[in-house]
Amino acid sequence: MAKAAVATTDHEQTNATLQQVTAGPQRLVEFLKETRQEMHKVVVPTRNEVKNMTFVVLVSVFLFAAFFELVDVVLSKSLDQILLHMTGH
Repeated sequence: MAKAAVATTDHEQTNATLQQVTAGPQRLVEFLKETRQEMHKVVVPTRNEVKNMTFVVLVSVFLFAAFFELVDVVLSKSLDQILLHMTGH
């Protein structure tokens, strides 16, 4: 009885493996179809939109850089003053 169960399991495993192998090309075709459908939904920005967004990004980067430079200078000067006061110089 145990041998029959093992033989059935081996046979089922072989069938499952065979189904996976034969399903591969079908899965690939389905994937490619879905990819094509999704690519039709993609909207490419116009040249003017790209220029505008690039300008916004560059301005934002410079504003953040200036802000962090200001914070750095203020904290640096404050820390220098605190340390000078604590050491008595």
